[in-house]
Amino acid sequence: MIEPPKFIDNDSYNGSRTFTWLADMVGLSVDLVNFLICQISALFLASLFRSVLHPSKVPSKLRHTFALSIGLAFGYFCFGPQAIHIAGLPAICYIVIRTQDPRIVQRAVLLVAMSYLLCVHLMRQLYDYGSYALDITGPLMIITQKVTSLAFSIHDGFVRQDEELTKAQKYHAIRKMPTALEYFSYVWHFQSILAGPLVFYKDYIEFVEGYNLLPPPTNGNIDNGKGEVVLEPSPTKAVIRKVIGSLVCAFIFMKFVKIYPVKDMKEDDFLEDTSMVYKFWYAMMATTCIRFKYYHAWLLADAICNNSGLGFTGYDKDGQPKWDLISNINVLSFEFSTNMRDAIQNWNCGTNRWLRTLVYERVPKKYGTLLTFALSAVWHGFYPGYYLTFATGAIVVTAARIGRRLFRHRFQSTQVTRMFYDILTCLITRVTLGYATFPFVLLEFMGSINLYLRFYLCLHIISLVTIFILPKYIRGESRSRDNRASVRLAGAGNVKDSAAAESSSETALVAGNDLKENGGGQEEDMDKHAQCKVNTPTTQQQQPSAELINKHSRTIEQQQTTKQSEQSNNVNLRPQQACARDAVSVPHDQCEMDQLSSKLKEKLEAETKNIEEFIDKTVTETVSGIVEFKNDLMRDIEFPKLKLPGSNTGNSSSVTLDATTVNGGLRKRNISSVHDNGTTSPTPGNLQSEHHAVIEENGSAFLKKEIDVINAVVQQANVLPAVLSNGHAK
Repeated sequence: MIEPPKFIDNDSYNGSRTFTWLADMVGLSVDLVNFLICQISALFLASLFRSVLHPSKVPSKLRHTFALSIGLAFGYFCFGPQAIHIAGLPAICYIVIRTQDPRIVQRAVLLVAMSYLLCVHLMRQLYDYGSYALDITGPLMIITQKVTSLAFSIHDGFVRQDEELTKAQKYHAIRKMPTALEYFSYVWHFQSILAGPLVFYKDYIEFVEGYNLLPPPTNGNIDNGKGEVVLEPSPTKAVIRKVIGSLVCAFIFMKFVKIYPVKDMKEDDFLEDTSMVYKFWYAMMATTCIRFKYYHAWLLADAICNNSGLGFTGYDKDGQPKWDLISNINVLSFEFSTNMRDAIQNWNCGTNRWLRTLVYERVPKKYGTLLTFALSAVWHGFYPGYYLTFATGAIVVTAARIGRRLFRHRFQSTQVTRMFYDILTCLITRVTLGYATFPFVLLEFMGSINLYLRFYLCLHIISLVTIFILPKYIRGESRSRDNRASVRLAGAGNVKDSAAAESSSETALVAGNDLKENGGGQEEDMDKHAQCKVNTPTTQQQQPSAELINKHSRTIEQQQTTKQSEQSNNVNLRPQQACARDAVSVPHDQCEMDQLSSKLKEKLEAETKNIEEFIDKTVTETVSGIVEFKNDLMRDIEFPKLKLPGSNTGNSSSVTLDATTVNGGLRKRNISSVHDNGTTSPTPGNLQSEHHAVIEENGSAFLKKEIDVINAVVQQANVLPAVLSNGHAK
């Protein structure tokens, strides 16, 4: 039996104390007991909401009324008189939404909501400094996210044009002003009022009205004549999995929070009598234990939403339902992330989406990271530890991005080095997270500064050196190098080879993604409905393709025995070298990669004339080679058993030629009936004369066939440049 940690009862807690006896029995504070009672009740009420109050059985107004009524009851039970703030903030913001011009409504709501929230944060610090007791600021932070995201969606829907919006903004845009019932139901619904997660307004309205449940994929087999009954996806498996995960996280938290208490990090004994290695270990373990408390709350809240039918995103490729629309945490992805960017993307995902929607996508790129961290710090409150964490995080994330570009490509040569790099970066990320986030849980300024001084600010110094000094002396993975690699892979053999063309496309796509990573930073993970998924091949996938292409190129080089085929290959290679970086372009209507798309578009326009010149040169040299081959064929007519494909009939056969076998292939057809010793098989004289007569009579057909051969070769020369230029070549 695990002895629960002793939580100090807070006299300033204003919520219900009905279950004080239960709190004393289990060894928890009464505020945590009230929170758990409400969340467990919400889990069962969510099942009732999904079954009894199904959209097909009751009107949407009844569902709205039930959701907001239960939410308000939970708020008053947990916070008592402080619940007035739960009503006050959204009420004021609704007045602003209904009275202000849509052109400025988003700024007005953001200003009002953040001002109200910051006043409550300040009041809490005055009467309950440094306490972890449940208070009203948690729900107010979630409500602030909801009302501000709604205001920005209204602005996008009423003011901005579709061409100005990102794909996510276009999806979430609101073009109909919400009614009072819809608005307050969205703000107060019981599934997320206590612990989140953030639900965007459009997703919530579709959920209440029953439009969020999509039919499973039919693979194109749709019977238009009969209506097919589609069973709604069941969230049972997802709910059970998340509830079990929540219980496991609660178990880990209660087991280890006594072993690594956060308050010990500011004690003099810890600062003076422990080594720096142990300090790093303790900071890493203490912050990890605190994280499992958040894991428990977020997984349980996600299970509540799923059990009510909220969070469905469709079906995977196997037809299994997915319930991750509003998931707030990916535990394994966060704990085993190999860089700070992946860690941030998998932590508090709802807040990440909110910050991206409000700040990162709407400010100049060079200020995006700084302003995003600044709003996140202010949104959390005024504790100095928050600002130390986010300032350190901004520096560390920038350094991690630069360091990844400088060193990662040096470890991608073999499977062993790749695995070593992943393990090393995973461990470094764990240590860095402990170093950067311990002020967030310690809260105090001087306590955090004292511990940082005991660390000698080592990771701060390393980050600054990585940002400002290392790029001057260490050459990183450049875009041009990626392009040269793609040209070598694609041009090693015949340009007609499909494997070479596919490898060229994959390599160019990797180069494009590296460019986006270097220039943008946090450029992934928007909303599930608006998410763009580019399946970039991994290094493990690229290596076999390179070996296959090299092997094929050696075979082709051995077969190139004539000067004409070598010239043809060289001419066909040059257009691909010019356009390798443009081999893959991501359409704007599928992915928000504006910077990369614009550069590709400009490059395509600049290279069009070069492509046309290459094609003209290819056609000229190919035609001259074909004419020479035709003369050789006419000289070989003296062989009695000569058979030309399609020459004995009036129909012209379709001929397919390869750029490397134009000369050799035709010659093999000319002497296909000739013996190895150079002599022809004996035939009667009358057959020989008839054969010559047929050849003379069909001379025009022969020339027509040779013209078809020329057209086929020219068409081959046009295929690859046309693909590379995305349809802009002639």
